Amino acid sequence: MNELQISKSNITQSRVTTSALDIDAPLAAGEILLKVDKFGFSANNVTYAAAGDQLGYWQFFPASDNETDTWGIIPVWGFADVVASNADGVAAGERIFGYYPTASYLKMQNVKVLENRLIDGAEHRSKLPPGYNTYRRVDKESAYDRSMDNMRMLLWPLYITSFCLWDSLQHNDWHGAKQVIVISASSKTSIGLGYALAADSDSPTSIGLTSKGNQQWVEGLGLYDKTVNYGALADIDASLPTVIVDMSGNSQLLANIHAHLGDNLVHCLNVGLTHWSEGGKDTGIPADKREFFFAPSHIQMRMKEWGPEGFDSKSSQFINDSALRSANWMKIEKLSGVEKLAEIYADVCAGKLPPEKALVIEL
Repeated sequence: MNELQISKSNITQSRVTTSALDIDAPLAAGEILLKVDKFGFSANNVTYAAAGDQLGYWQFFPASDNETDTWGIIPVWGFADVVASNADGVAAGERIFGYYPTASYLKMQNVKVLENRLIDGAEHRSKLPPGYNTYRRVDKESAYDRSMDNMRMLLWPLYITSFCLWDSLQHNDWHGAKQVIVISASSKTSIGLGYALAADSDSPTSIGLTSKGNQQWVEGLGLYDKTVNYGALADIDASLPTVIVDMSGNSQLLANIHAHLGDNLVHCLNVGLTHWSEGGKDTGIPADKREFFFAPSHIQMRMKEWGPEGFDSKSSQFINDSALRSANWMKIEKLSGVEKLAEIYADVCAGKLPPEKALVIEL
């Protein structure tokens, strides 16, 4: 079996190599072997690579044939089936949704078995965000619909971030802002936030900021109160207190917006890296007005306040409703195997895929 690996020093470079995982080896106590069925891939996964060292994404799935630590594996969200189990209460044939390597198999270790979840207790994952180590036993879900697998794995990891962003903004009374600028408005996480803002009668005016080429498409979604392209920042009212939700990571663009808004930029949430190659420079935004937003941390906070079931209840309805609405515009392209993903990977990095396209890799 093969796995797709990414160069840590140049994330546009990839290779396909043979996995070192021995799928025929006997399982130790608490181990489960899963065969990955399919997974989604988008600019969100490129963000994982761009922040691989900073946020520990390379640590989830160690790469094979990698003595010099040159290569890493990008985590993906998808579905897998249990093919062998030495964990009490888990049988072969069970279907699992969660975080996987770009490879055909995953061996979980020291698995904690809960009624509707599995928690991978592998030592190398023990200090990583617990949300990423938690897997859903979808056969235990009363409303599980296999025909919705593609929408779930493509949009759940994005729209749960969208939900958390909206929840954080309204929880903080919008940071006193009268308008919200969503940068990289055509990204799926931005669209999810757009759904939440449009449904909230108390939200400030929303502005979707996007490229000129995507402006008409974004306007057609009918989500944002106003859509502006990157070259027309003067069209944004600089007299209003403004909060930025930045999915781009484009330092120069942020600096330009800050220069336009001046003191009326009241807060900036840095979320994604769709323009990952344009980051790393000083934006001029004061440290007390900017915040790195990490959805897993927000989820943990809310789970402590609401409980896991409470958080699931509040977030799942939004995610399901938004996913159904997204079916009207999203176009899924299916690829066979990590080899085909490798062929298109550089285009994903370069942002060359149209915003409506979504990739499903079937193994």
